[in-house]
Amino acid sequence: MRPSSSPRLIHALRPAALAACAALCASLAAGAYAAPVEPAWQLSQQEKPALLDTLKDLVSIESGSKDLEGLDRIATLIRDRLAALGGDARLVEPGEVYRMEDTPQKVGKMVLAQFRGKGTRKIMLIAHMDTVYLRGMLAQQPFRIDGERAYGLGIADDKNGVAVILHTLAVLKKMNFQDYGTLTVLVNGDEEISSPGARAMLSRLGAEQDAVFSCEATRVNGDRLSLATSGIGAVELKVTGKASHAGGAPEQGRNALYELSHQVLQMRDLSDPASGLKVNWTIASAGTNRNVIPAIASAQADVRVLRTADYDALERKLQERIKNQLIPDTKVEVRFERRRPPLEATPASRALAAHAQTVYAEIGEKLAVFDTAEGGGTDAAFAAAATKAPVIERFGLRGFGAHSNDAEYVDLNSVAPRLYLLTRMIMDVSQDKTGR
Repeated sequence: MRPSSSPRLIHALRPAALAACAALCASLAAGAYAAPVEPAWQLSQQEKPALLDTLKDLVSIESGSKDLEGLDRIATLIRDRLAALGGDARLVEPGEVYRMEDTPQKVGKMVLAQFRGKGTRKIMLIAHMDTVYLRGMLAQQPFRIDGERAYGLGIADDKNGVAVILHTLAVLKKMNFQDYGTLTVLVNGDEEISSPGARAMLSRLGAEQDAVFSCEATRVNGDRLSLATSGIGAVELKVTGKASHAGGAPEQGRNALYELSHQVLQMRDLSDPASGLKVNWTIASAGTNRNVIPAIASAQADVRVLRTADYDALERKLQERIKNQLIPDTKVEVRFERRRPPLEATPASRALAAHAQTVYAEIGEKLAVFDTAEGGGTDAAFAAAATKAPVIERFGLRGFGAHSNDAEYVDLNSVAPRLYLLTRMIMDVSQDKTGR
């Protein structure tokens, strides 16, 4: 038998072998992804100070969904910035308004801009400028920077998205990139109240695009894109009965509360976990006095769906169920609001999101893609309603604390990576480099 190598020799060779192996692995890893495309990466890094200035300008204007004066101010600012970047920019009054229970008489304007290039591809970028905050809160919570966090009301939802769009366009302009056919920007002022005025425009323009990128914030605990979000609906149930003295002549009344209770109980099984349909009764009210048989009662339910088709089936069930009444001579009415459709993942959006992952890897960043619904609704769903083209959500900065009064911020470390990602996605869609 041939003697084996001595343990001393093996020990001597091991560091060199390990070093060579490590070098080979590093070489293979580096070759797995392309290097960042220049000058897009360099310009994205250089754009950070200017984007911070824009964030301050946007956050310093109070623009609650029902604050028309504030919305006009911020819309004018955004329009002027888009025009300065070379876009055909204008303010658009909502025409067709979908009326819901909480829709104000007048809703905020939209900012619409179009950039014309030399190519053929049509791309749209969307964000919203309205917030959930009331006028006057800015005085106590102005824009501020603490380390690598920028704080401010509405900064994560969604003024950062507006800033990302503006400075992505600035990067493209500095590169003199015009290989798209049209680059459309739509920023609306009614997203936080379910986009009653903007939904028709979003759907119409979305149907014309080859790709739509929505710039809501991503999560601070990990970069991601979203291909699916829940649809949101609401049910309002109203019962009209007849009042009478609760002690002296209760039999002469028609108890609306009893009928409402019956209706809610017989509709408690409308949820369907298998399909993601959720119907939960959350608010109820009845009566005016303890000693009066209630003549009016009402209840509301929150609805979530993963498929647009589930809206139709649910509405039919609601109308059918109310025919079964407990108290004779009561009137039962049900109203169903389709506040938002769901955004549903498609083969096209999955393919384009996979390309985005390779783009992000160019700068050493990891990008998750969520193709199941998470959280609330999104304007991206309106943009996707009438198209088979890819519509992808969460191209904004990493953010936290949306709708909170004192904790809303964006992570400034995400500025350059996110600008690079959106810039490159526009470039690659324009030049048919996405593999679709």
